[in-house]
Amino acid sequence: MVLLSLIATHSDVDLETVARLSAGAPKVPSSLLENGPAVAGAVVLATCNRFEVYCEARSEADLEAARSAAVAEISRHSGLDEDLVSRSFTTNTGQDVAKHLFAVGAGLDSAVVGEREIAGQVRRALIEAQEKGTASGTLTRLFQTASRTAKDVGALTALGKRGLSIVSVALELATDLSVDTDWRNKAVVVFGTGAYAGATMALLKERGCTDISVYSSSGRAESFTASRGGTALDRESLGEAVARADVVIGCSGSENQVSAEDIRRVRNGSGKPLVIIDLALTHDFDPAVRELDGVDVITLESVRLAAPAEQAESLQQANRIVTDAAQAFSEAQLSRELDSAIVALRKHTLGVLDKELEKVRAQHGCTGAGQEVEFAMRRMVKALLHVPAVRARELAASGQQDDYIRGLEAIYGITVDQPREKHDDGSTDTARSA
Repeated sequence: MVLLSLIATHSDVDLETVARLSAGAPKVPSSLLENGPAVAGAVVLATCNRFEVYCEARSEADLEAARSAAVAEISRHSGLDEDLVSRSFTTNTGQDVAKHLFAVGAGLDSAVVGEREIAGQVRRALIEAQEKGTASGTLTRLFQTASRTAKDVGALTALGKRGLSIVSVALELATDLSVDTDWRNKAVVVFGTGAYAGATMALLKERGCTDISVYSSSGRAESFTASRGGTALDRESLGEAVARADVVIGCSGSENQVSAEDIRRVRNGSGKPLVIIDLALTHDFDPAVRELDGVDVITLESVRLAAPAEQAESLQQANRIVTDAAQAFSEAQLSRELDSAIVALRKHTLGVLDKELEKVRAQHGCTGAGQEVEFAMRRMVKALLHVPAVRARELAASGQQDDYIRGLEAIYGITVDQPREKHDDGSTDTARSA
């Protein structure tokens, strides 16, 4: 099995393209497994500024087919041309897959370096894939290791102590734009009930804000505020709440975008300034709202530009943790693959030994001579297996495990079975190595 990932992030692709690529993100993993025979598992990580697809191909020879299948499914669900989809993604394979994901989970690839929310999004991406049955055993281990690495970076570097996030930087920008910088005096309306809305609520409360209203076009505002506080809004009460708000925060990514005319109408006669924070990748507010008098708009791009630079020492330390973790993960995977090869060789060799020992017993019985022959043969086989086992570890460390497996097949006619992967329904399957 071989890992690959398709990466489209704020670093390489404009946010509008990222949003269009991720339009059908929830459907991609299942349809990829149904329509891509080269793919054994898939997990999608879609956030406010990235869309990443992690796949497990059945072999090195299947990598290109797996990538093509992923591009085709993303194209089908997003409605974008396959050529555009293909050009929008950077492709990682091998250890680069782990290194990138571990850096993402630790917040090192975020618009706000060291942000906290992304680690939770990485965990949720795996949980969703497990619930849908698309996470293979290798992908599960990959994402679990990413979560552990993020904890290590948070605990062992200064990045974890700063507690920065996209939401926190956006709120700082809003504070700078306000005449009254005390959040205890502000009325805030939050659009959305997802992870970012939850993080927003928590940070608003930390700043002393108590006048918080929540609107959800899906009708989840009541349950959201029941557990987090705030006032739930419906369509009838939304206009009045926006009319009196000092800050409106969009976290929903709803298809129903709030227009400039909507804001102008409900704010008519208000007379006080309004700060709109639009954290949704697909924009909760029409960009034209920034042209309205008395309205300031903060977007993900604003946050990216305003995010403070981290100390070089902290970043170097965090990158070392990520690099070491990625290398250890890759070595463990390679070693795990060759464990099956070592077992297959041992089984083959001991099978030959047992047949020869049967001949010895038939000729000599349980005599002392027969026992001495058996002891000598077992000791010889053990010595003969030692060097192939050592070489297996050495080849795994250098990424040449496929050479070892092909060698066993060519010399001994041994077909090596990959380790059985356990699925979420409790069933297992075994993929044969070429």
